[in-house]
Amino acid sequence: MKKVEVTVTLTEGAVELIKGFAEKKGLTLTEYCKQAILDRLEDDEDIRDADAAYAEYLKNPVTISHEQFWRELEAV
Repeated sequence: MKKVEVTVTLTEGAVELIKGFAEKKGLTLTEYCKQAILDRLEDDEDIRDADAAYAEYLKNPVTISHEQFWRELEAV
């Protein structure tokens, strides 16, 4: 995979704060920032999927009880 460099401008205070968190996790500043970005992207994808599932539920808002769910699952 081709690597691309991205530049982000932060205040000195923000950089020091991020470095502190990175050090606590045993990561470099770059590794910590990469992981933070990827984690955020995953969170945003999860939110998008949840929104889509909720929109689908609203089209047919039928629910069953917890007990009914387990009964149906055991029948399979």
